[in-house]
Amino acid sequence: MNTFDLQKPTSIESAAALLPTSSDSRQAVLLAGGQDLLGELKDGLVEPERVVNLKGVAGLDAMNWEADGSLTLGALVTLQSLAEEPRVLEEMAVLAEAAQQVGSPQIRSVGTVGGNLNQRPRCWYYRNADSVCLKKGGTHCFAQLGENKYNAILGGGPTYIVHPSDLAPALVALGASAVLVSPRGRRTVLLSEYYLLPADDGITRETIREPDEVLASVHVPVQRQGMRSTYIKFRERGSYDWALSSVALCLWMSDGMTTGARLVLGGVAPTPWRCESSELLLVGHAVDEQTIRRVVDEALRQAEPLSDNAYKVPLTKGLVTRALQTLAS
Repeated sequence: MNTFDLQKPTSIESAAALLPTSSDSRQAVLLAGGQDLLGELKDGLVEPERVVNLKGVAGLDAMNWEADGSLTLGALVTLQSLAEEPRVLEEMAVLAEAAQQVGSPQIRSVGTVGGNLNQRPRCWYYRNADSVCLKKGGTHCFAQLGENKYNAILGGGPTYIVHPSDLAPALVALGASAVLVSPRGRRTVLLSEYYLLPADDGITRETIREPDEVLASVHVPVQRQGMRSTYIKFRERGSYDWALSSVALCLWMSDGMTTGARLVLGGVAPTPWRCESSELLLVGHAVDEQTIRRVVDEALRQAEPLSDNAYKVPLTKGLVTRALQTLAS
């Protein structure tokens, strides 16, 4: 690990002013909970001259319920506090369940909303300091023809990473927005538009966040009455592991019929993967066996497995089926 200058700004604006205008991570990186950054520093994946610690910025650890019933999460809200918030558990179960399934209790106690949403890929070729893969400026995605058990089956190419966040699918399902701050001011973007596919300028980066922007907060809008939601995750180990596949599902039902749905997959694509065509198949129908079959088949219709990850197709179909059955019962 190289030596670096540790900066401790006290405002979000001064933090943004310490960031570079180019994408060169050798200049400066942000520190939130540090769970992902510390690993990258130790592995030599980033060697910044400056680390900008956000912990001194007042208010970034605040979780605020607004007057209209919406929720604002500061970037430094810990995953454990989010998982334990009674009103989140009651009104947005999908979000509390996603937070609860991140890592271990120790990780959740220091891991943050902003850090979880912005963590870098877990692909072992990317994480290997000696492997100059496409995401690190090389010419090939080694996972395409190499060891790809954990890589993407949807939305891949020319790289085949999967986005590792548990919170992201849940927040996309809830229609959340991200607030970004830079020396140019503030902007708000839907979280569904925050993440980039590799084919859409997302080869060496995963989000639309500019190098001199800080994710300040996430805003979760008030949900329509009658929402049921859940987050289901399958991982190789019982704890402290990333998703092989996950499902964030929100359903609105009336008199046994679905009036609205949002279905987002995690662990199978370079971004949280929203299944809008499957959502349309749910609306106006009871969640019966026939509807479930149509929905799960449509959700994975575009899947293109690599040599070692075809198992993710039936696995994900099973998770979607379980989520639908859970909310419909």
